[in-house]
Amino acid sequence: MSIPFETEKNTILPRIAAGDEAAVNECLNQYGNLIWGLAKKLTPQPEEVEDAVQEIFMEIWQTAARYDACKSAESTFISTIARRRLIDRLRKVYRRPVVQSLEDVFETAPNVLETRIATKILANEAVEAMKTLRAEQREMMLLNIYDGMSHGEISEKLNVPLRTVKTHIRRGFKKVREVLSRHNLRKNNFAPA
Repeated sequence: MSIPFETEKNTILPRIAAGDEAAVNECLNQYGNLIWGLAKKLTPQPEEVEDAVQEIFMEIWQTAARYDACKSAESTFISTIARRRLIDRLRKVYRRPVVQSLEDVFETAPNVLETRIATKILANEAVEAMKTLRAEQREMMLLNIYDGMSHGEISEKLNVPLRTVKTHIRRGFKKVREVLSRHNLRKNNFAPA
């Protein structure tokens, strides 16, 4: 024999299912803060919180007859309904297509192809600038940038003092920036007007 989570007189949902109007008010008073809290947390637009709360309470009242005190506490049943309803609302929001006019898209969206080409050009220029560094500087910078190693980890791996690692990396970045800015200056000076 399973033991009910709540006694029959303490539960509100069976009374709602039986048509007791006083139980509806008790439900609002007892679980209102819980529902509002969940709705505020899981509703992306603040102006829609009230609608979400109303939908949740409507579903609670419609499904009150399905509540079984032997399976869960009343608060668990109610919060489960609330979460499901809120997740359904979120899915609807994120499934809606964003509608824009073609003019807006072309005016505001960057040209993806141009952006990719510019990124590749900058990456190639950075690689060429890295080639101007001394071998130990380049190695330390690559360990830092691509392998994500900290200065301390590089120091341990290469058996080099920490201060030396920091200096090489700092000077390496400085030199790469200088090479890139000289390259951009040259490119801009020779560009057709």
